Amino acid sequence: MHSPNKGNTISRRQFLATTALAAAAGPGLLTGCAAATKPRPAPSGRISMAMIGCGWQGGSNMSGFLNHPDCQVVAVCDLDQKHLQEAINTVNAHYKNQDCKGYHDYREMLARPDIDAVMIATPDHWHGLTAVAAAQQGKDIYGEKPLARTIAEQQAIVRAVQKNQRIWQTGSWQRSEQHFQYAAEIVRNGLIGKIQRVEVGLPSGHSDFAKTRDKMRITQPPPELDYDFWSGPSLKLPYIEARVHKNWRWNYNTGGGQLLDWIGHHCDIAHWGMDCDRSGPDEIEGYGEFPPKDAVWNTCTKYRLTARYPNDIEMIIAGGHADIRSGTKWIGTEGWVWVDRGNSLEASNKQWEESRRLPDSLRKVKLYESRDHIGNFLDCVKSRKPTITPVETAHHSAIPGHLGLIAMLVGRKIRWSVQKEQILGDAAASKLLTRPYRHPWKLAGV
Repeated sequence: MHSPNKGNTISRRQFLATTALAAAAGPGLLTGCAAATKPRPAPSGRISMAMIGCGWQGGSNMSGFLNHPDCQVVAVCDLDQKHLQEAINTVNAHYKNQDCKGYHDYREMLARPDIDAVMIATPDHWHGLTAVAAAQQGKDIYGEKPLARTIAEQQAIVRAVQKNQRIWQTGSWQRSEQHFQYAAEIVRNGLIGKIQRVEVGLPSGHSDFAKTRDKMRITQPPPELDYDFWSGPSLKLPYIEARVHKNWRWNYNTGGGQLLDWIGHHCDIAHWGMDCDRSGPDEIEGYGEFPPKDAVWNTCTKYRLTARYPNDIEMIIAGGHADIRSGTKWIGTEGWVWVDRGNSLEASNKQWEESRRLPDSLRKVKLYESRDHIGNFLDCVKSRKPTITPVETAHHSAIPGHLGLIAMLVGRKIRWSVQKEQILGDAAASKLLTRPYRHPWKLAGV
């Protein structure tokens, strides 16, 4: 383990002393089995922030934190030396000093007692390990969606956050947009009558975010990337540039395709309107189009899922089907409302389209209000009140995507117990709730 910056506040000897037991048993023990810390008090002043993952989304999130004067970014961590140095330079230029420290190993950074909170924007296959480690080290967490690569990892994160009494905010920022809240309130206040059907439209195909479609051949990893560490608990596949930065989401070894990449956005909003932040479907089935398993990009390109919820509600989750529009649409016995990004909102009642807030006479159910997603997290770190997208909400918002993928992979309908959080009567499907970890990485309970 090393830090590229020699001025770290914790020495290598101190770090190894505090983690000797974990190091002796393998690098994953610290992240999955370390003793829980005592709950940290709320920061009395400026919140000290660290960043894990400083690339595409992580860089954007970091910029958001830099724009908030009630926090200070003091440390950044990335396995790509170029990303790491760019982040250090950005932070130090913003504060006009040289105080930001860079780390190669997230565990060394999390051992710093002066860090109050951490932002996690790693590839999906790293969410479980980094989030559990952060919670066990007493850090509050702003974590990207989906909550994790598997349901079992999500369950481990929920347990760790709850046990250590951490504040969690998910990067499902649509809840902090007024028109999404307004649409959900129309539904929650019964203006469309009893919900009968919900449509969740997600993207399809593969988008070459890193512009590497012509780089599908096996090569040596670039010297600035620690590819073995980057592979982490997943299989260490031969290095191909087109399946790492940004495009890691198109291979099931590290991501979940468009379905899992977006389920934490539009299904999250669907659940908000359905009052299902702590609930989910009883059964789900579906079909999809998959590339060959050994393809560089092997995630589902076109899919259609049907989930059935209590109270006879049917949800359709689809990507690549023209009859299901992008966004979220709730259909009830007395009307419908559809919402998407770009301040887009349409409804059966045209008067609803002309406003962005229900009159008080109709607004009996008032949903959580936030107009600044990062600001909401920072406020909650200080107040210790729940954020607008706490860990339990993120967990349940992603479950339909995970279950839908499992249903497609096994080729049959699966039944789900919301209370037990188990697949019922299907051993083969149940195995896909988790995944094997590459030695020596471990995560408690997975």
